[in-house]
Amino acid sequence: MAKSTQPIIIKRVKKAAHAHHGGAWKIAYADFVTAMMAFFLLMWLISMTTKEQKIGLANYFSPPNISPTTSGSGGILMGTTIDKAGSKASDPRDAPWSAGRDGDRDAPLGSTGRDGDRDVPMGSAGRASERDASRSAASLQANQSAAASIRQALQKMPEFAELSRNILVEATKDGVNVSLMDQDGRSMFPEGSLRPYERVRLVLEALAPTLRRLNNRLSVTGHTSAARPGSARAVDSWSLTAGRAIAVREILSGAGFPNDRFTFVAGRSDTEPVFPDNPYLPSNQRVTITLINEAPLLPPSGFR
Repeated sequence: MAKSTQPIIIKRVKKAAHAHHGGAWKIAYADFVTAMMAFFLLMWLISMTTKEQKIGLANYFSPPNISPTTSGSGGILMGTTIDKAGSKASDPRDAPWSAGRDGDRDAPLGSTGRDGDRDVPMGSAGRASERDASRSAASLQANQSAAASIRQALQKMPEFAELSRNILVEATKDGVNVSLMDQDGRSMFPEGSLRPYERVRLVLEALAPTLRRLNNRLSVTGHTSAARPGSARAVDSWSLTAGRAIAVREILSGAGFPNDRFTFVAGRSDTEPVFPDNPYLPSNQRVTITLINEAPLLPPSGFR
């Protein structure tokens, strides 16, 4: 048989490599994961903080040019700005009346009004209610601003970094509380001692100028945790809490806070725990400095 002379053709398909797609999707995915983490962290913070803490955080991050801190609207600031500039009101103990939003005096019962009638408060009940609501809102806003100012002052102290979890600044409807609390295994005072640790003393001395500028009166109250059943105290809890409150007052006074702006210094023993359900917790042992919320008063010279 004759051999075929037809050539044999073999086709080989060359597979080309796929083009490189880049890593942009990885960056986009990382940004997405980061955004989701930040979102869930924000949701957690919102669910864990109180209304007052949310407002305090908002005030802390507000630009200084729109912050209500220097409004001088009253409340905890007593008509005084944080710096030395701005209007100031007289001491509330020197004026027998307060001024309303419309400039009318709030005369006490038994005084003579503009119409000459006795035993009639100035203004109608509706105006008085509206004025009280306005004052309450202004006082709460001022309390929150003052609390934010105190937090900012504390954060500038190198000693505060070590005690940041032991100092609680809280704005309430009655004023602002600055509490030195025992927690996380760290105490503010040596066991049974009336004098605080050196680091606590340094923080109090550095905080005194800020408290003085806020121009409000203070009270200092000492508290302790309850003794567990079967245990005995080496020092009487009433004497201990009163002595610690006096020691804090002396430190603030020595750092320049005026003595005539203290309203009272007291020891409460274990009668007012922060956590009533567990009065044995170390956090119940504290000294609280309260900036008392008082209505701003205008001097008589403001009326003609």
